[in-house]
Amino acid sequence: MTAEAARTVVITGASRGIGHATARRFLAEGWRVITCARAEVPPECRRVPNWSTHIVADLFDPASTAHFIDAVNAVLGEEPLHALINNAGVSPKTPYRERLGVLNGSLEGWKQVFELNFFAPLRLARGFASALHRGKGAIVNITSIAGHYVHPFAGSAYSTSKAALSGLTREMAAELAQLGVRVNAVAPGEIRTEMISAEYEALVPRIPLDRMGTPEDVAATVYRLCTDDFAYVTGTEVFVTGGQHLY
Repeated sequence: MTAEAARTVVITGASRGIGHATARRFLAEGWRVITCARAEVPPECRRVPNWSTHIVADLFDPASTAHFIDAVNAVLGEEPLHALINNAGVSPKTPYRERLGVLNGSLEGWKQVFELNFFAPLRLARGFASALHRGKGAIVNITSIAGHYVHPFAGSAYSTSKAALSGLTREMAAELAQLGVRVNAVAPGEIRTEMISAEYEALVPRIPLDRMGTPEDVAATVYRLCTDDFAYVTGTEVFVTGGQHLY
C-alpha cells in the first residue's frame, strides 16, 4: 500500500453534485473516503471498498452534526485524518420561489442558511482538529463566486454566508497552522449540476472560457489542494470559474 493509498478524507454533502464528484476523485486516487449527506449515496458507491463509511446526517441540525463528528472519530480511533472537505451547502428559496434577500424571507431562514454554510464547517473543523493534527492534514471549504460580488441568482443569505466562510477560511488557516493543518477554499462559479436551472445559461457569455464548469473541474482543484504539491499553501481561495470572477 502506498502512502497516498493510506490517506483518509471526510467529505460532506457527498450524495450528488460537487461533493459526489469530489468523493469519486479521491477514490480514484486511492484515498479512503468517509462521507455524509442527508441522503444515502447510490448503491454502487457502497460497493467501492475504499468508500468505507457513509453516514446520513443533517448538518442543518447541530445535534446531527455532533453525532456525525462522534461517529467519524469512532471510526478513526487514533488514526489520522488527512483532509476535510466542507462541501455541504444550501441556497434556499422562499415559499414564493424567491431567493432569500435582505427584504424578503424570514430571518429564521437566514439562520438556517448560516447554520449549514458557515457554522457546520466551523463545528466540523473543531470536531476533527485532533485527527487532522495527527495527519498534518488539510481543510478545503467550498465557498462561491457569489461571496465576492452580487450574483443575479444567488440571493443575499447564500452570498453573505459564503463571504463569511471565505473570511473564516483565513482565520482557520492562521489558527490551525499551529496544529500543522492547512486551510484553503475553492470558490466555484457556474457549475453544471442537477441543481442548475435554465436561467443560468444567460451567464455563459460572461465566462471567458465560454462554458459552465463541471463538478469534476471543482473536484480536481479540491483534490490537489489536499496533496503535498500544495504543502506550502494555506489561507488561499482558488476561483474555479472559467475566468468569470475577473469581471
